[in-house]
Amino acid sequence: MNIADNTLTPSTPNRRLVIVVRADPVICGHSGEARCLAEVALTRGFDDVRIVTWPLDALEAAGLPLKPLDRVLPYSPGITVERPDPVGDYRVPDGRYLSGLIGRLVELFSDGVPTVAMSLYLSPHAIGVQEAAQVARGIGPARVTTVAEAVGSDITNVVRECVATGRFGAAAHILSVYLAADHCVAVSEYTRDLIVASAAALDAMHGTTFAQRCRERIAISYPAVDSWSYLSLTDDRIAETLTRRGLSRDGYVLFLSRIASAKGVDDLIDAYVGSRSAERVQLVLAGRGPQEDEVVARVAAAGLGERVQVLTDVDDAEKPALMAGSAAFVLPTREQPEFVETFGIALVEKALAGGGPIITCATGGVPEAVGDTALLVPQRDPDTLRTVLDEVVCDWTREQRAGAERRARAYALQFDRIAVFDRLFTFAEPHAVHVG
Repeated sequence: MNIADNTLTPSTPNRRLVIVVRADPVICGHSGEARCLAEVALTRGFDDVRIVTWPLDALEAAGLPLKPLDRVLPYSPGITVERPDPVGDYRVPDGRYLSGLIGRLVELFSDGVPTVAMSLYLSPHAIGVQEAAQVARGIGPARVTTVAEAVGSDITNVVRECVATGRFGAAAHILSVYLAADHCVAVSEYTRDLIVASAAALDAMHGTTFAQRCRERIAISYPAVDSWSYLSLTDDRIAETLTRRGLSRDGYVLFLSRIASAKGVDDLIDAYVGSRSAERVQLVLAGRGPQEDEVVARVAAAGLGERVQVLTDVDDAEKPALMAGSAAFVLPTREQPEFVETFGIALVEKALAGGGPIITCATGGVPEAVGDTALLVPQRDPDTLRTVLDEVVCDWTREQRAGAERRARAYALQFDRIAVFDRLFTFAEPHAVHVG
């Protein structure tokens, strides 16, 4: 699978950007964010841009939802994707992959090239970056600036859970690693508030001072989105994609996200059952995730087999067209102990693509992603969702739809990858910003 192209990387680079993330083929908004930041870096004076991630077999073994391997979009020439092999034997099954990643980062940080190293996810990526930076600084003249970006699951899956279960050491470790970075950012105001609240709970239990340091250190850097992929859509491309999928423009309601409980896909199915919309449009559920089998069974039990399509093989190339052709885009995300939608990258992508209005829930950071441009319904409320869905699909005029589309797109443009990159690197490395 050729998804990397390092043919333009010079033998003696002048400036390097390293991004550590769960990269493609993982289905994750932050893998797309890493791609966007890497692409912009090529226009901002970085002549060595690398994404350091995990071997494919490790990603598959972890059970992560993956895109079809043969349809992952190639990276731009000049971006190198590295998947360091594990270090050690089978007796250290998890640590050997992290050791391999850290070892490669030490090598990149130790060769004298001025480097910005950005980690998306604190555990384990920020841990790896900080350990590598410490080693590199200890053995030579490392010229590395570290940026740690916290996403929602860093807190809901790690820090908050540790606080709730009394696992002081693990929570203190994650927050200490985060605060050790040269620059700390969070993907939304909601995420920053969540971090501070969790840190305050830890402080109250153990007399630490994490919360105040988090308040002082954490800045906001919203996820970067490639606007052009959505703004450059043509009617022909939309029609071609829909025809291939057996769909017609404005002839379906779209859910496109991870198929998991926290995304509320079961609420959408329940809302669609018995709706006026079901008589007019199909329902398309696109994505991968742990509840794929349950969703298929739920659709069959509701007798909707001919009205609902479950697509588990949607690739990045056709995603914009599917969004643009939908009569409405529905993401009834809900707060659960292990997950909160701390931003909502798919909502921004849909707003840029155009098409029917967005219907979602005001959970977590969703209000920051959509502003006042989406229709918000209560979480876990299929009845209200059905009412709103019927209204926009069956009752809205063409003028209402066009107005909603314009407002949503105008709001979403603030998350364009160039604007996000330049804002981030203004404080991460002021001298690194060049107009490309």
